[in-house]
Order: sequence, then structure tokens, then C-alpha cells
Amino acid sequence: MPKVEVRLSGTNLERAADHNLRITLHAIRVHQAITRVALARITGLTAPAVANITRRLLDEGLIVEAGRLRNGRGQPGKVLKINPSARFSFGVNIDRDHVSLILVNFAGEILARRHCDAAFALPADVRGFWLEHAANMMAEAGADAQALTGIGAALPDDLGSIYLPGAPAGYSAWLETDVPALFAAPFEVPVFIENDAAAAAMGEQQLGTGSRFSSMLYILMSSGLGGGLVIDGRYVRGATGRSGEIGLIPLPDGGLVQDHVSLSGLARHLEVEGFSLADLETAGPGSACDKAFGVWLDGAVERLVPPLVAANCLINPAAVLIGSRLASRFVDRLAHALERALASLAQPLPSCAPVMRAQLSADAPAIGAAILPFSHFLLPQADTLWKAEEAG
Repeated sequence: MPKVEVRLSGTNLERAADHNLRITLHAIRVHQAITRVALARITGLTAPAVANITRRLLDEGLIVEAGRLRNGRGQPGKVLKINPSARFSFGVNIDRDHVSLILVNFAGEILARRHCDAAFALPADVRGFWLEHAANMMAEAGADAQALTGIGAALPDDLGSIYLPGAPAGYSAWLETDVPALFAAPFEVPVFIENDAAAAAMGEQQLGTGSRFSSMLYILMSSGLGGGLVIDGRYVRGATGRSGEIGLIPLPDGGLVQDHVSLSGLARHLEVEGFSLADLETAGPGSACDKAFGVWLDGAVERLVPPLVAANCLINPAAVLIGSRLASRFVDRLAHALERALASLAQPLPSCAPVMRAQLSADAPAIGAAILPFSHFLLPQADTLWKAEEAG
């Protein structure tokens, strides 16, 4: 097998121009309102280059001018902002216990949302859910179908193969399913597929708390337990694309971390005590259901601390972010309990990242999926100026 090297390519004018446009557009997105002078300072591009790029972005309707910014002497600079209605995208999150569908604009704002709690939905169920709601959501938001950039779908790796209690025999149909084909109508746009935890991490990096951190470990607690790893601003997939699989770490007494630390694991624990996840949503502090959650929480911390110790020592993330459809107050309790446990270790860690709830916690996989079409066509890509070549 020929050796493959990844190296910096010679600068191709067309490639560099596209990269600079994407970088400029992303800077406007991140800063929300910014002048051309500030763009030149942030991107390192010359003032004439920024002027040419922003003129093109204005002509294409991707950005708008919104007043002037007075800051010191001289002519006030015109403020540039993202045009929210320039582009739209759908994000779909398929999991073993639900299907979620959102429509976002170019600013990442959710315009319409549909959710279905469905245990082990089959491909035909997902296609039916999509066809039932997609066109109505576009009409509800007043979105122009011509501005629909694409559809992103986020789902767990090996959907249909990793066993979970209650999965029907026919659930293995996902292994043979052409997922993009499920969304082939009613719109003729590209469909992008991503692992749910990776999509959540990318969405958080683009639009949530993750934008503050160059490196982070994202933990997604859904029906299973997944993770996403961002290092130096880049999502890192690993050699076979399976980085961040924190839920599949074996436990010393048998089983896997996600057998307990997951929504399905929490549901099983509550069921033994006579409660459900729905009961937990309305449980008051100190109630029997809340106390049952506390017992589960202790077990979750015990199982998560060793992987987080390893992550802090090996990866040195700036933050550990936890996303989940579980109510925010319970995710916060898990994050705080993990921070306390890590801080109390007898042997101090060389570095200990703060643990916190992700800003986009509940909708993170769907939002991340919706960002995929924007990222592909319009936002910076880490390998824009890089290419793989066989070594001669």
C-alpha cells in the first residue's frame, strides 16, 4: 500500500481566494457585527482584499450593511452582519429513542422545530416523519426553497447493530439503509451525514460555548453516550473516525460506561424505583424521584471520573462540555458533581478542565447537523489549503 502524506499544497489562487472568503464570512458570523477595518485586523488580510471580499459577499446577499460604528476620530465604519435569510438548512437527529427535525437560517437561529419520541424508529418511520413536516416547516418560517442549502442528518455510529434493551429485530434495517435517500424529496438539495456526537460538538463549536475554547471534549448523553474531540480549533476524528467513544469504555466489573451513563441507563434505573424520565422532568427537589436521580448521579460520576482523568492528562482540553436532552438543571448537577469529584482527587492532575453544560445542550446534534451544509459550502474548512498525496 503506498504511503500517504499530508502536506501543505502550493498556494492555488482559486483555492486561496475561496479560503479567504470563507474566513471573512466566518469572522462576520462569530463577531455578529463588525467593520471592514476590524475584519482586516482579525483575518490578517489587506484592506483592499477585505473590501473586494465583502463586496462579493454583499452582492451574493450573504451579508448586509447595518449602520455605522462610531469609534474615535475619522469616518465611522460601516457595520457588516450576516444576512439571516440568505440561506436555510435542515438538521435531523435520529436516535434510538427520538427523531428531531429543525430548520435554521444562516445565523443559526431555529425557525421551526418538530420532535417525535419514538422508540427505535425504523427508516420508513423517519422518512414519513420528514415528508409530513419538511414542507410545512419551510412555509411556517417563510423560507425560500431556492435558498435551502442542504440537509444534515446526525445519528449514532452503528445504528442498528449495537444492542440496547427493547430494540426490535427489524432495527438492523438501519445497517443497509441509504440514509441520504430518506430525504431525497421534496427538495433536491445535498444531504450530509454525521455521527451525532460529532455533529453536536461541531454545532457547539460554531454557535455555542465551544466558540470560546480552542480545545474541548464534548460528551453527548443521549440514548447512548458519545463524545467529540476538538483540538486547536479542529474536530479530530482519529485513525478510523471513532474518536470520543467514551461510552464504549469497558468497566472493571463488566459492561460499558454507557450502560449506566446514558438516558436509557437512567430510564432503567428510574423504572426500578417506579419512575420514568417524564416523572423526573417535573420532580421537585427532595422528592422520591429526585432522590432516585441522586443515586444514579453518584454511579454516573464514579464511572465518568476515570475517563475524564485520562482525557485531562492525555488531551489537556480547555473545557469538558456535556450535552443532553435531559432538563438543564440535571445536566448542571452532573457537571458540578464531576467537577467536585475531579477536584477532590488525592493526586492533583497536571491540568483539570472545567466541566459544564453545553449551551446548545438539548438541540445540539440537530443544530450541528444543520450547520453541515453551511460548513461544506460557505464556512472555513481546516484542510482548505492542504491535500493528501501519495509519496513518490
